[in-house]
Amino acid sequence: MTIRLLIVDDHEILRMGLRMALERVEDFEVVGEAGSKSEAIAQTKALQPEIIVMDVRLPDGTGIEACREIMVDYPQAKVIMLTSYADEEAVFASVLAGSKGFIMKEMGSAALCQAIKTVAVGGTIIDAKLTNRISEKMKLLTAETPSEPLTERETEILELIAQGKNNKEIAEILYLSYSTIRNYVSNILHKLGYSNRSQATAYALERKYHEQWANPK
Repeated sequence: MTIRLLIVDDHEILRMGLRMALERVEDFEVVGEAGSKSEAIAQTKALQPEIIVMDVRLPDGTGIEACREIMVDYPQAKVIMLTSYADEEAVFASVLAGSKGFIMKEMGSAALCQAIKTVAVGGTIIDAKLTNRISEKMKLLTAETPSEPLTERETEILELIAQGKNNKEIAEILYLSYSTIRNYVSNILHKLGYSNRSQATAYALERKYHEQWANPK
């Protein structure tokens, strides 16, 4: 089965190198390239790739933002984030956006091709350089549990908080009043034992990592 690929990076030479490496694989077909967030979204719409190899840093936004927008309209696409920087916070943000992989640009072409194959069959993958650092953060987090379990609605609101939504935006998304959302947020912080939204965001991001990536296929 041929795997249709879209390469997204703002450096043309790097895109050319990736294309040459990937097109050597019998089952890979590079159907397009993009050099920006807007181009990535447009090319995904036009070409319907199965796998998108996406640079984290783009001139008109981030690959994480592009991934989030693509997942809204094309949830069947699978995004692998590619970066030069070992940033665990970017890993968590990528997971929340819906990506299925996070790897370093310095990895060899054979490892990249294997990562693509893993994601294509439903797996997830993260670069080994980040695994230990993330695992240590996970140990600190998972040692703590809420005093009371979050309800389904509270969990939904917590995820929106982690996406950077304020109370007004959450109220509009969920068709609830501002005061209702404010009360929900207060209850969430109380249950988690936190004093601010930043702590709740970190909790949500790392829980997301634990659920989706701790046991990759």
